[in-house]
Amino acid sequence: MTPETPPLWRGRALALVGIVLVAANLRTAVTSLSPIFAEIDGDIGVGSVGLGLLGMLPPLCFALFGVFTPRLVRRLHLEPVLLIALGSIVAGHLMRSLAPDFAVLAIGSALCFAGIGIGNVVLPPLVKKYFPDRVGLVTSLYATVLSVSTFIPPLIAVPVADAAGWQVSLGVWSIVAMLAVLPWITLIVRERRDARAAAATDPEIEEVPRAGRVLVHRSPIAWAIAAVFATSSLNAYAMFTWLPTIVGDVAGVTPAQGGLLLSLFSAMGVPASLIVPMLVARLRNVAVLVYVASACFVLGYLGLLLWPATLTWLWVLLAGLGPLLFPLALVLINLRTATHEGAVALSGFVQSVGYTLGALGPLVVSLLHAVTGSWTVPLLLLLATGALCAIAGRITGRPTTIEADLAARGR
Repeated sequence: MTPETPPLWRGRALALVGIVLVAANLRTAVTSLSPIFAEIDGDIGVGSVGLGLLGMLPPLCFALFGVFTPRLVRRLHLEPVLLIALGSIVAGHLMRSLAPDFAVLAIGSALCFAGIGIGNVVLPPLVKKYFPDRVGLVTSLYATVLSVSTFIPPLIAVPVADAAGWQVSLGVWSIVAMLAVLPWITLIVRERRDARAAAATDPEIEEVPRAGRVLVHRSPIAWAIAAVFATSSLNAYAMFTWLPTIVGDVAGVTPAQGGLLLSLFSAMGVPASLIVPMLVARLRNVAVLVYVASACFVLGYLGLLLWPATLTWLWVLLAGLGPLLFPLALVLINLRTATHEGAVALSGFVQSVGYTLGALGPLVVSLLHAVTGSWTVPLLLLLATGALCAIAGRITGRPTTIEADLAARGR
């Protein structure tokens, strides 16, 4: 092992633990609510409209705070902003668990999703800051934890609610968020102590000036990565919402089988999160992965359109591989930026665009189905988004950075 590539744990074990614990908190509030909705509705009265509002909150909050987080980071730096995010998640979990009515439940959920939205943006730059030599490996690790943490809350939500009440089932996740706070407080204290010691040793040391704003929206590369992320987000949220209904109508499967097929679709995120980030760090042209994802979307949706009752599981599996674009975009945020400031700006831009379109996915699919009375047009639309993403692949494959691109354009 060369001196330029230190062991993963040496001098940064706490940062690695902190990154993993943050990732473990970025989906729990999203997936812990719906399995026990009937109990909550029976207790405080939420209704179908309320459930729809709660379902729209995650991508909307992710998009909104994707816009504002880079500004916070420029003022406060990465780690303090992450602590604000974790504090918001803890407060949100506790508020949801104590909610006497829908208004408090909604406010608590919004707090959780706001914190998650901030965490979504700052996690890639933190990987770049602490592990610039292991971007692919650490991104693979936290993306896998993120995928796994999507599955665990639905599995235990009902048993915990049956045993201790829905309040405990929602509130227990605040403990996980509190654990994630500890390593980052330690790192901040250590960093400030080291800075004071360095200043005392050499009074000539000046504080590093804050970087200016990186205008990533002026770069085609930023828009291409945003398109990759948006394609994954739109298709994933549309399928999370409608896949069981779609396969029930077009393939004649039972509700139980529809639930299993949705689990199969979701499960494809785990191998993708494990493999894709490490492939990105090694491939000479990452556009290949975009083309593979596009092909998976197209083949999966074509199968559901043309042969829905034959090998239904295969078409769902292929469509589920399409969102390999998600971990791909996370790695590209770091590989296509030269500075932490650039990574923060690009992360905020990509996720705000991506989650805005992701929020529209279920709604557009619903409207098209209502207007046409079938799933053909909605599936054709999703197929088209997957196919068009291949265009963005050519641009993301360019081996350059946002900063270099902007400098070349005189911006």
